[in-house]
Amino acid sequence: MSSQDQPHQISRTLRSFGESVFTEINRMAIQTNAVNLSQGCPDFDAPAFIREAAQEAINSGNNQYGPMGGATVLADAIVHDARDIMKMDIDAASEVTVTCGCTEAIAASILGILHEGDEVIIMDPAYDSYRPCLALANVASRSVTMKAPDFALDAAAIDAACSDRTRAIMINTPHNPTGRVFTRSELEALAEVCRRRDLIVFSDEVYNRMVFEGEHVSIASLPGMAERTITLCSLGKTFSVTGWKIGWSIAPPHLTAGIRAAHQFLTFGCAHPLQHAAAVALRNRADYYVQLVTNYRQRRDLLCEGLHRAGFSFNAPEGGYFVLCNHAHLGQPDDVAACRWLIEHAGVAAIPPSSFYADPTEGSQLMRFAFCKRIETIEAALERLGRL
Repeated sequence: MSSQDQPHQISRTLRSFGESVFTEINRMAIQTNAVNLSQGCPDFDAPAFIREAAQEAINSGNNQYGPMGGATVLADAIVHDARDIMKMDIDAASEVTVTCGCTEAIAASILGILHEGDEVIIMDPAYDSYRPCLALANVASRSVTMKAPDFALDAAAIDAACSDRTRAIMINTPHNPTGRVFTRSELEALAEVCRRRDLIVFSDEVYNRMVFEGEHVSIASLPGMAERTITLCSLGKTFSVTGWKIGWSIAPPHLTAGIRAAHQFLTFGCAHPLQHAAAVALRNRADYYVQLVTNYRQRRDLLCEGLHRAGFSFNAPEGGYFVLCNHAHLGQPDDVAACRWLIEHAGVAAIPPSSFYADPTEGSQLMRFAFCKRIETIEAALERLGRL
């Protein structure tokens, strides 16, 4: 029997998750030359200042292993940047851990802190790495579904879903894929549940610099929450360097100890020269952040106007760079069929978000478009959608 004829050897833990929907849709988009608004990956290059900083870091000799917790210069820059948005004091040496993207920060936090048999509450729709990471740690997940079209964060429903095994809650704001920016009152209600039940919070805040409506509130900044919150962030989304895979966690020392215990055996560290370039990027970038929001708001509004003309219904995203739409007018039975149909008949690729739900039927009437693209790319997609 040839190697190609051998059955795939996939662990029972991961077998049920199958191939990522991103992989399938991107493959279809390439095969059909579709305009790709699926994956949250910019189709334009990073700013010149960060590319130049990377070249300088490589040429300056930062090409061997860095410290396990992250290069000191980057940890200091993360603190400098985070103080501005989190409104709290952070110790770089004991509370910041640099990881291989936010996805590794999530995995290291779960593997390093939770115990087999613990339970974590997840708000659906949820980024698709959460459940596999929990499964790898033999930790159960329990879902609380945020309902369209408002996708409100319902603290009472979360409270009701908790059991005596519940140890943590995972949130994401600004939220992928709904575009919600959870309000201070929503997060305060959730914080009360966490304090009363003595729960840890995994707070995924990778889009925290992309807020168009309202304000970004880090739940760690609320009373009594700093000691129980792991804030998870990334450089890739904000500076359009998704391929660099530079992420980090911010957590109190007793939680950082668990994160680093796992991190040292997952990747130990990420690209050392890119950490030095990341430090340059995070320093004194107030003007860049203003322009970032301006640029993405322009793209959001352009895409939303075109999707509305093409018959899609949705609430405009308050943050992040995705639009979650209802596709009922396309006449397809579910989101996967609708996304395949859209590629085949309109030449535009979007993501079917049912994989973001524990119960796929909850997302079967939805479709996610990304606007982290060049204006020309969005206009080309809208021209094709206009033919519908």
